[in-house]
This record gives sequence, structure tokens and C-alpha cells, in this order.
Amino acid sequence: MDAPAPQPAGLFLFDKPKGITSHDAVYMLRRKLSIQKIGHSGTLDPMATGLLILLVGAATRSQSALQGSAKVYGGTILFGAETDTWDAEGRVVAEAPAPSFEPAVLAAAVKRFDGKIIQQVPPYSAVKVGGKKLYDLARRDQAVPEVRREVEVRWLSFSARPPELDFEIECSGGTYIRSIACELGRALGSRAHLSALRRLRIGSYDVGEAVTAERLAAMTREETLAMLRPAPGGGLA
Repeated sequence: MDAPAPQPAGLFLFDKPKGITSHDAVYMLRRKLSIQKIGHSGTLDPMATGLLILLVGAATRSQSALQGSAKVYGGTILFGAETDTWDAEGRVVAEAPAPSFEPAVLAAAVKRFDGKIIQQVPPYSAVKVGGKKLYDLARRDQAVPEVRREVEVRWLSFSARPPELDFEIECSGGTYIRSIACELGRALGSRAHLSALRRLRIGSYDVGEAVTAERLAAMTREETLAMLRPAPGGGLA
């Protein structure tokens, strides 16, 4: 009796467009490959774009390792208004004049969020407290407990375009860039939210090597399978 054919497994680097969820991206690859067992390495919000690593077959075992990898993001913080989600998807809940962006003051404020920092988890997040996700409480207008976590952040660059601040940041797994935007706004005596975000790297994987949604739609199943990469450590058996 012939042994069953090995099931496809590996990492698929996807350049997620704005407006779809990470689950939507998983569904796209499932439909293309006709493989049910597909996950991802870490959620990107619908407003965000960039690198999403999709895990096919036995490569889903690498999920935890990839979620913990350092990541690089580029994006924009808009000052003058804070939203309930701390990004452009939410409703404005507080407003204040944008800061002056005086270079020394801005540099000092950024330094407060560089290195190992304790940041507040956004109230609209999937973090659980007492078995309940924070965003479920927030959507029901219930009191959302304040959750703080230690993360590591390294600002690679920042440039003011009043009332906006463009940035590139390297950070540890579990970092919320939305939190940095919101807390930086408050630190500068203003209010702010994340208005744009693009994930550029996850560990050694770069968005420049990723497949766009348009390209994926045009690819055959065989072409898509050929794009799968070995999981870290090769642990697919």
C-alpha cells in the first residue's frame, strides 16, 4: 500500500492590503490552496498594511515563535485628536491643539518611549482579563480594566510634518503601536492617534519579499505552493 502523499506545509509571505482582516487573508489562501489548516503569525488591524506571515499545514507549529519575533513598522501619528480605538478606525473622544514639534521637546518625548517601556494595552484589543476580551467590554460600554505590559521599542527614525509625525520603529512581539501613538500625544500635552501603519519586517522576513493580494489572486495553486518557505528550524515533521 502506497504511503499517503505529504501535505503541503510552510510559510507564505503576504502583503496585506488596507481594509481586510487577517482572517480574510487566511481565507484567501485557504481558497487558493484548498487547505483548511492555515493560520497566521500575528494579527494586523484592518487599517494596517504590510507583512503577514501565513502558516500552512504543520508550519502552524511555528506560530508562537513568529509571534514573539521582533517586528519593524512604519507609520504616521496624527496629533490633535484621540480616538476610542487609538487609531483612525475609532471615534474621536478627546481633542487638543497639536504640539509645536519643537525638535528638542519632540526628541525628549520620543525618548520616553524608547527602550524597555511599560505601555497600556488599548481598550479595543483581544487581550483577555478574567476570560473576557477587552474589546468585548469596550463595545458593551462596560468598564475596561487597565492592562499594562513591558515591551521593548527602538525608534529607527521620526520626522515631523505638523500635525503629523512619521516614524519607523522596531519593537518586541506584543507591542501596540496604537498605544505609543496615544501615549506620545498625551506626553506632549496634546492628543493623538495612529493614522497609518505598515508592517515592514517580522524577524528576518521582509515585506519586499511578500506577495500582494492582486498577485495571489492571479496565481495558480501550483505557483502559490512554490512560494511556501520552510518554517523556522524546519520543524514540519
